[in-house]
Amino acid sequence: MVPAALTLVAALALDRIVGDPHTPLHPVALFGRFVGWWGRPSLYPASLQRLAGVLLWAISVVLFALPFWLCERFAPALLLLVLSPFLLKATFAWRSLEEHAGAVEAALASGSLDEGRRAAGMLVSRDTRGLSAEEIRSAAYESVAENLSDSVVAPLFWFAVFAPFGLGLGLTAAAAYRAINCMDAMLGYTDGRARLGWCAARADDLANLLPSRISGCVGLLYFGLLGRFLPAWHCLLSDRHKRPGFNGGWPMSVVAGGTGVRFSKRGVYQIGPGERSLAEGGADIIASVRGITLIFSFFAIIALFLWA
Repeated sequence: MVPAALTLVAALALDRIVGDPHTPLHPVALFGRFVGWWGRPSLYPASLQRLAGVLLWAISVVLFALPFWLCERFAPALLLLVLSPFLLKATFAWRSLEEHAGAVEAALASGSLDEGRRAAGMLVSRDTRGLSAEEIRSAAYESVAENLSDSVVAPLFWFAVFAPFGLGLGLTAAAAYRAINCMDAMLGYTDGRARLGWCAARADDLANLLPSRISGCVGLLYFGLLGRFLPAWHCLLSDRHKRPGFNGGWPMSVVAGGTGVRFSKRGVYQIGPGERSLAEGGADIIASVRGITLIFSFFAIIALFLWA
């Protein structure tokens, strides 16, 4: 439908102009505090943690997505035309990925490894203490590449898939995805949260199954336009399974191969050919994420117009 296409265009423009407001009242920040309240394994007996995780996961998704559904379903048309780009924008983070990577580069440029480690720690869950400058950049840029799918393509994909059905499903689907991804980021680990976060981790795997592969395929198109299709393709074939999990390796391997860099997590994986350092290739990584987002969004917008 045409309003859905216009919503997508306006939301992308809004993200580039405003970015993510740093406020505790942001919907995702509020949701994160709610999940942090119930997402403590110590609150539940070990035998009930998986059941509690499933039930509270479902309740949390509904609570986060419900206001989006109510607004899209019942708000007057003119009001929805104004509100919908802001609501959709709340479900994805594009510009902020670049800002976080920029903060890491700025810290390293100032000569402070500790500040670089602190800035990288804002993007990744790993222990950043003791990382070298190249490892700090790797933590930052591989997070940007992975979150190309998790934080940008996936919510826009689910919006575009469900918006043509009407009934308030487009924004609701994007919001439900955002809740699913947020809970995985907070609970989907193999430590003491493994039982409680089991459902969150599995649901995020399923929700990102298609978007991660679409991100990789659009990445091949992007690098093909730059004459770098074969390096991106070869890296996708050889390295996409090196990262633990079903999905993250797809965008990471395509971006690493296409830009000629190497993403490395000590003792876990090395993805990419390493033809040049991350200091040399960082700007191209940011450019590739920007280009892939725009190409995917172009096809999504055209599809929504054609459906209308």
